[in-house]
Amino acid sequence: MKPTETDLSQPRTFSEYLRLFLTGFAMGAADIVPGVSGGTMAFILGVYQTLLDAIKSFNVRALQLALSLKFSQLFAHISLRFLLALGLGLVTAVLLLSSFLSATLDDESGRVLLFSFFFGLVLASILSIGAKVSWKASSALSFALGAAVAFVIVNIVPAQADHSPAMLFISGMIAITAMILPGISGSFMLLILGQYDYVLTAVSERDLPPVLIVGLGAVVGIIAFSRILSYLLAHYYNLTVALLVGFMAGSLWKIYPWKDCLESDLDRHGDFRCLLEANVAPNPGDDTFVPAVLLLLAGFVLVNALDHVQTRANPLFRLFSR
Repeated sequence: MKPTETDLSQPRTFSEYLRLFLTGFAMGAADIVPGVSGGTMAFILGVYQTLLDAIKSFNVRALQLALSLKFSQLFAHISLRFLLALGLGLVTAVLLLSSFLSATLDDESGRVLLFSFFFGLVLASILSIGAKVSWKASSALSFALGAAVAFVIVNIVPAQADHSPAMLFISGMIAITAMILPGISGSFMLLILGQYDYVLTAVSERDLPPVLIVGLGAVVGIIAFSRILSYLLAHYYNLTVALLVGFMAGSLWKIYPWKDCLESDLDRHGDFRCLLEANVAPNPGDDTFVPAVLLLLAGFVLVNALDHVQTRANPLFRLFSR
């Protein structure tokens, strides 16, 4: 059975606008961090299908309405208020948090704390979304395939690349395709393509040309890919959601907080950059251990609580309510 989403395609009340803004903010914050997907946040917060429908509404009908100057019908057709509220939150997060998260990721202790929180978020997402799947042999196989693909992707060693307009455009298309998939990080795809540091610096320094080129590639990529994903959800819902849950499970390897660096190089600024990492057991005596565990638990409980508020059927909350 498909989980129901509150219809937010045409928000009207302040609380609905605020919810969409905060959802967009969560998506933007997640997308900045390599290894975490904004698509996961959209799935968790109950706007995933609405988002796909809004994106794929940019079609021939929308063009006809625009050329006919029927703007009220156009805005309703493309769910403009939904997209503006969600997009404003996403852009706000990117502008406000890009410098902070970039600095946090460069600090070893900060990185452990940040990834602990996101690890808890994604782990809870696997539980809450996985509970909506009708598990059978075919869905289990789909899950295993998604987990294997995500595991391979997150273990690819990032490349050094040029930053030509064509490469930036293609990178934007690939990154946005990953961003809309729960569990596969668009930021990590940029890292693999050798564009992450360059694009994050451009955003932080308000260097518009490369940001606009990546953005244009993202627009083209998301309009094309949303149609494919929406079709799969409409016709093969159970298998598709199992595949998406597998993507999230496979991505846990990347966002596991405690790591040792095995291979590194210097980025274009001459700063240290780890290319290949190994997951290690945490050290209980480390100063960050207790805060990291608490943040992991906080992220885990937060997602389950949000899911229970929305569905009243979260497996963790139902277990404790018995």
